[in-house]
Amino acid sequence: MTDAPGPPASVIADAEVTADAADARAGLRTRPARPDEIAGVLARFEATWGVGRGPDHAMIQAIEHAGATVLVAVADDEGGVVGAEAAGTGRVAAPLGAALGFLGWNDGLHIHSHMNAVDPAARGRGIGLALKLRQRAICLAHGVDEVRWTYDPLIRRNARMNLVRLGAEVIAFLPDFYGELDDAITGTDRSDRFEVRWRLDSPRTRRALARGPLPEWRTDGHLALVADYEQLRATDPEAAVRLRAASRAAFAALARDPGLRVELDAAGDYVLTHDDPDREA
Repeated sequence: MTDAPGPPASVIADAEVTADAADARAGLRTRPARPDEIAGVLARFEATWGVGRGPDHAMIQAIEHAGATVLVAVADDEGGVVGAEAAGTGRVAAPLGAALGFLGWNDGLHIHSHMNAVDPAARGRGIGLALKLRQRAICLAHGVDEVRWTYDPLIRRNARMNLVRLGAEVIAFLPDFYGELDDAITGTDRSDRFEVRWRLDSPRTRRALARGPLPEWRTDGHLALVADYEQLRATDPEAAVRLRAASRAAFAALARDPGLRVELDAAGDYVLTHDDPDREA
């Protein structure tokens, strides 16, 4: 068995430059976590989803040891305190951001990017984007040209990040994918998810990373989103339930028609389309 050819060296180098530029814009450094920083990675995940709502220290340690992507975003790359106790507090200091992904091979070799968490006080700086772009650069350097993950389709900012800013594409609607999470984010809401595929050197991805113009997708269906579904869920649970039900009805069409896909339009709402995902603007 021979190894599949990896991407050209120029593609890998360009991905590194793109990731470094995202770091510079965010004012930090993204990189693989060191073994002594695993406790800090766990602290960042627990601060986001709640204690016991994700992998434990041993699981993250094993994933890091195996060489999968366990990444941190740190303000000072030489400080190296994210795995140690914060001075005088007795608590483990967490990095500004952390991401975890592992290898999968269903329908092709890929990294499944399972967790990406950012300190709420540092949001809006592009840290989540920087972590994704570092993950992309590392994957391409190791001959992996696809990353997948899931997200709640009703959270518009995540939809925009995934489909527009990164150039990922929806490949499946997964109702109640995680069952009842009852975590700090989802509560008792249904855990419906879109699975997205990020083809790391596709025309779509290159256009997105270059901030190129988006196509006007030909529309075969539509679902309007609210600006902040999480706020709606907290302040008007009945309206949130109605939107969830409407989304399920709209996305059921994806299972009936394999050629139908989901995109985000210029207004930030979903359209169902048969357009090629790599279609030019």
